[in-house]
Order: sequence, then C-alpha cells, then structure tokens
Amino acid sequence: MAHKSPIEWTESTWNPVTGCNKISPGCKNCYAERLSKRLKAMGQSNYRNGFKLTMQPQMLELPLSWKKPQTIFVNSMSDLFHKNVPLDYIQRVFDVMKRAHWHRFQVLTKRADRLAELSSELEWSPNIWMGVSVESQKYVHRIDELRETGAKVRFLSLEPLLGALKNLNLKEIDWAIVGGESGYGARPIKEDWVLEIRKQCQDFDVPFFFKQWGGVNKKKAGRLLEGKTWDEMPRLAYA
Repeated sequence: MAHKSPIEWTESTWNPVTGCNKISPGCKNCYAERLSKRLKAMGQSNYRNGFKLTMQPQMLELPLSWKKPQTIFVNSMSDLFHKNVPLDYIQRVFDVMKRAHWHRFQVLTKRADRLAELSSELEWSPNIWMGVSVESQKYVHRIDELRETGAKVRFLSLEPLLGALKNLNLKEIDWAIVGGESGYGARPIKEDWVLEIRKQCQDFDVPFFFKQWGGVNKKKAGRLLEGKTWDEMPRLAYA
C-alpha cells in the first residue's frame, strides 16, 4: 500500500532518506522534525536515529510495487539534496523514479545550489517534478537555480510564507504552491502577500495552488482565498 498523505497537493509520500538539519528561517518549526521524534518514540525502525540524516535503501524500490498511478512527494521527511546524501544515492532515487514511469514524483528542496550543481549528473525523466522552497524575498535566488536544472516540470513551494514576494521572475516555472505555517508557534501570513503572488502567477500564466492559511488550528483557518479554493495544477505535456 502507498503511504497516503494528508498534504493537499500530493497523494502519497516516499522517503528513501529521512532526517535533515535547518538551513533557513522556513525550517524553524519543521513538521518533519517533530514527526520524526514522535515516530522514534513509537519504535518505528526507519526513525531509530530520530531526525539525524539517514539513508533508507530498503525503501528505494517501494514505488515500483505501487501499481496504481499516483502523485508522490519524495522525501517529505528529509531533503534529497542535503550535502550528506551522496550523488550515487541520489542517482539511484532518480533511476527508481524513471522506472516507475506511471507515477508523478514531486521532489522539493531548499538546497537549490546543490540541485543546480548536480543537475547535469541526473536523468530528468518527464514524470519528475522538481521544486524549491522559498519562504521570503531573501531566498528568491533559489528560483534562478531551479531554472538551471534539466527538470521538465519546475514548481515553487512558497511555504511557510514569511513575507511578501515581489517582482518574481516566474519564467519557465510550471506551478506555484502558497501556504501559511501551521502548528505550535506558527508565524502569521498576510492576505496581501498571497494576493500579490496570485497576481504574479496570473501575469506569467502559472497555475496557482493555495494550500492553507495555517496557524495553530489550520483546519479552522481553512484554505479559502476570497471565498474560493485554488487548486490549480501544472499543465502537463505528457500522459
């Protein structure tokens, strides 16, 4: 069985790597860190090291056993482009994604510099969607580094959105997800920030997905923007 996900923009998760470390403000209240500690306490063997970076080679070929086509978020509990994940291991992950061609794989990183550096060493099959996280204006350079890759579908996760993002260059970007932070200690999001990003997406004809307002009680806050749910997805040029 696939690992079903409650994340609004995907269907399942697959974690051939677990654990990470914090590199920018968006990491402050990392949900994966909290969940890893909980899973370790529950005795889950894959989380025996808690949130310490750990390769999980026994998980590598799992998507090949999932016969129903689905959208899969890769490494929801880590970052595939962490400096301590060897290139040959990343290539093994990419090989599985290529072989499991009936799925759509969503890879997301904050380490866009390493992504750009290794891109030419990776085989970008068309079912691999590559994204970068951008939480504030300071990190918009990650979008430029994403554009340097060979990914056929490029997307942005503007979450947790911690400030306004102005004058974004969305050329060659296929999708933008926006969301506020949720859970204990969640930092606030402003509607003006979200509307400004939506306008920029419309100007560049980029599909816009609003995930949530977030907050301590994200279900109560909901995900309506101006009375509407925004669930736009990439326009794919392949089956």
